[in-house]
Amino acid sequence: MVRLIVTAVPGAGKSTILKKIVEKIPDIKIVNFGDIMLEEASKKFSIYDRDELRKKMNFKDYRRLQEDAAKTIARIEGDLIIDTHAVVKTVYGYYPGLPSKVVEILNPDAIVFLEFRPEDILARRMKDLSKDQVEDRRVREIEKIEDVEEHQKISLEMASAAANHVSCYLYVLRFLESQKYPYQHAEEASLKIIELIEKMKKGEERFKE
Repeated sequence: MVRLIVTAVPGAGKSTILKKIVEKIPDIKIVNFGDIMLEEASKKFSIYDRDELRKKMNFKDYRRLQEDAAKTIARIEGDLIIDTHAVVKTVYGYYPGLPSKVVEILNPDAIVFLEFRPEDILARRMKDLSKDQVEDRRVREIEKIEDVEEHQKISLEMASAAANHVSCYLYVLRFLESQKYPYQHAEEASLKIIELIEKMKKGEERFKE
């Protein structure tokens, strides 16, 4: 059984990458940490929207929700990818998406951090905002390139801290060149993650580039 946490900043295209992984490994389970948190929030606090989750929850309740969501995910059996963010931007600053207790409960074999060109991330966010589909629409504050660079830098630091805390692997994938064709980075990232999964399932302890 392999358990990975895959992280990236909003707009990085992580969902597309994970869909491509499922296409190639149909048996693998993908769970979105934020979705599980929202399910817990709807039961306990009658909160049904992610914006409300961030804006209306006090710190202690939010932290408890993170831990409850982690416990729910930890009970899932089989090969699993946990889709989440290493940090959450709040009005008070950055808050860890993988605080110590949460990552202890999840107990991953590896944390995968995906980094992309800030220009590509901003372009994806603009594309998301232009969609007419309300159900899957994720309205994000459009930032400057410098803001995205900072967000990615801090996210990597937080992912590193989480990996260090539970003594798991940190696997960093960087895609900082322009794409030569649509979804090039998503395809390459999915293949790299699949390769990692296959190596871990075989029990290999050393990963070559």
